[in-house]
Amino acid sequence: MSDAPAPTDAPASAAVAAPASGAEPPAGAADAGAMARDIADVPAVEVITTVAVHLMSAAAVNLGLAEEGDAHKDLDEARKLIQALAGLVTASATEISSFHAAPLRDGLKSLQLAFREASLVPDEPGAGPGEKFTGPVYG
Repeated sequence: MSDAPAPTDAPASAAVAAPASGAEPPAGAADAGAMARDIADVPAVEVITTVAVHLMSAAAVNLGLAEEGDAHKDLDEARKLIQALAGLVTASATEISSFHAAPLRDGLKSLQLAFREASLVPDEPGAGPGEKFTGPVYG
């Protein structure tokens, strides 16, 4: 008998996820093909807006705007998240239409202003997080 795993009728993508040692695949790995098909059915605009909302939520928490306030405040992390959000919103605005982009821009601006307010030494307008993509933000 060989130690090699027995061939299966699984798709090639499932074979990549299986461990080389011949052990059982991790729980949920069999559903990888189904998940790939499910994600293919999601419109790009929905993926983009969902990612943007996640970035907004994480930035708000790191700005101390969550229920626990200052317990999770981390302006360095907030800066990174706002920068990433600004890049995503700016780059995708023409692809997702102004109907979807306008609320994302409003949320981004609110986070940029909240960052400036939370900073001990606020950045000059045009130098804050994401402002290289959005231009200077004024309150």
